Amino acid sequence: MARQGWRVTAVDISEVALRRAATTAAAEGLEGRVTWERTDLSSAPPRAGAYDLVSLQYFPLRRQDDAALHGLLDAVAPGGTLLFVTHTLADLAGHGPEDFDPADYYWSQDIAPLLDAASWTVLTDEDRPRTTPPPAGTPHTHDGVLRALRLP
Repeated sequence: MARQGWRVTAVDISEVALRRAATTAAAEGLEGRVTWERTDLSSAPPRAGAYDLVSLQYFPLRRQDDAALHGLLDAVAPGGTLLFVTHTLADLAGHGPEDFDPADYYWSQDIAPLLDAASWTVLTDEDRPRTTPPPAGTPHTHDGVLRALRLP
């Protein structure tokens, strides 16, 4: 997004992930286009209405973190877009750790029913084949994609 001229606030709980991303951004000359924030969105939601785009990419959002989900939805400004991308459940079948229960997490298809039709328009809610190869050693060939517009 920064390559396309957006001002980006990149949030992750992992300092390592942020450092890697910042190194890549610096190598591409994107200093000043991205603000890096190490934050646990489960306990510190973003400011309501603050973002034209809230993009959640493979974000492991547990169902018990209902406040976190609503904080992220509330962060989308009127006229803004929510993009929620997850692995598909079919790709996960038989590939997760034994203690991993997919029912404990929100998936892209879980979000549309939570969006009030008076406030949101769902533009996309589907599983799509990946256009790039999955990371080595992973079974992920499809993504669940939800894109919704918050009405002005």
